[in-house]
Amino acid sequence: MPKIVYTASYNSRAAVFLKKHPDLIGQYSKTLQLLELNPGHPSLKLHKLKEKYAELYAVAINITYRISIYFVLDKDTIIPVNIGSHDEIYR
Repeated sequence: MPKIVYTASYNSRAAVFLKKHPDLIGQYSKTLQLLELNPGHPSLKLHKLKEKYAELYAVAINITYRISIYFVLDKDTIIPVNIGSHDEIYR
């Protein structure tokens, strides 16, 4: 089972995001729990990004918001990188 490793910069971004969207705290927590239990779960919509973000993956919190992640399978490590709307995390 993979482990999520949080960086200080991600924690800072997540805190700002959750302050702006307190209604998403439950969905956010559920997304992270599910990511750690089963990264391939269909509701996460895990997908590899392209072009300048080719080293990243993304998972869905809901239809609007995403978390971009480094997904290191050989070490069973997931490192969240950014959180926000599609446009916010892909810029």
